[in-house]
Amino acid sequence: MTYRVVLWGTGNVGRNALIGIAARPDLELAGVWVSNPAKVGKDAGELAGIGPLGVTATNDADAVLALRPDCVVHTSMADVRLAEALDDLRRILRAGVNVVSSSPVFLQFPDEAMGSPIRQAALDGGVSIWVNGVDPGFANDWLPLTVTSISERITEVRCLEILNYATYDQATVLFDIMGFGRPIDDVPMLLQPGVLSLAWGSVVRQLAAGLDVELDGLEEWHTRLPAPEAFDVDAGRIEKGTAAALRFELRGMRDGRPVIVLEHVTRLRDDLAPDWPRPAGKGCYRVEVRGEPNYTVDLQLLGTDGDHNTAGLKATAMRLVNAVPTVVQAAPGLLTALDLPLITGRGLVV
Repeated sequence: MTYRVVLWGTGNVGRNALIGIAARPDLELAGVWVSNPAKVGKDAGELAGIGPLGVTATNDADAVLALRPDCVVHTSMADVRLAEALDDLRRILRAGVNVVSSSPVFLQFPDEAMGSPIRQAALDGGVSIWVNGVDPGFANDWLPLTVTSISERITEVRCLEILNYATYDQATVLFDIMGFGRPIDDVPMLLQPGVLSLAWGSVVRQLAAGLDVELDGLEEWHTRLPAPEAFDVDAGRIEKGTAAALRFELRGMRDGRPVIVLEHVTRLRDDLAPDWPRPAGKGCYRVEVRGEPNYTVDLQLLGTDGDHNTAGLKATAMRLVNAVPTVVQAAPGLLTALDLPLITGRGLVV
């Protein structure tokens, strides 16, 4: 069976999703929606950096929804346009189109209040929506839960992202949201009280649900280090003394101790913060399950271009693209990783 899909957004993740859609024999690209007027009228393949795909990008949402696709692959950024992104999702769902999306990330496993409007829109349209990626996503849902299946006793599950973001060319995320290149005493959007819980609370709550653990609450913690001298990254200039390394944790607490922890260790240079956790390879997602026995699993990232951040973007894109058939066939509503069967790279072996 072939599924007709529309791509919604052609940023870093969206471009990789286009390549992934073209790679799957069971997916047909029906349309592409873009927000940037400069991209309107361009062939989707040109936007993805590959050969022509015969589909022209448009900023007319009504036109792409009128194509009656089976699914929208939604990769539009929500970090700085949350209300608009939620409006887009509700509009797509009420039009009777299934959605796989990389954002807003709290919809991965939302509480009732946060998830209710999107869930209702999906039910109204008789379709499903699944929000996922690699982090939040595979690296801290199916990967850790699978590791726990070989445990006798568990005292802590810790999921880490350990990456150098120097080649991540997204200035809005690095500078405005994460606060890199900004004075150390400036508190960026990501580190405002409650934001870590909003962004990754779904991760901790979903793991707790998957392990049948009742948490007492969430705790946020972070620390940052300054640049020892000025240097450049792909997204711009990092001046001496401004933030150049970030480490944070979101801790799911039970009986006064952390039992489920989401941790990020982010550097802009490999030599920074030498005492912080180091990645396997050039960059990795790490799962640590403590108890009996103790397990450590490293998922190393590396694109064929030699860059780990390329691999991370492709992982997020393909987590969505490969799930399209499963989500289309699922019962209507807001889905979580706990609701879905095994998703594989079926049809992609060459």
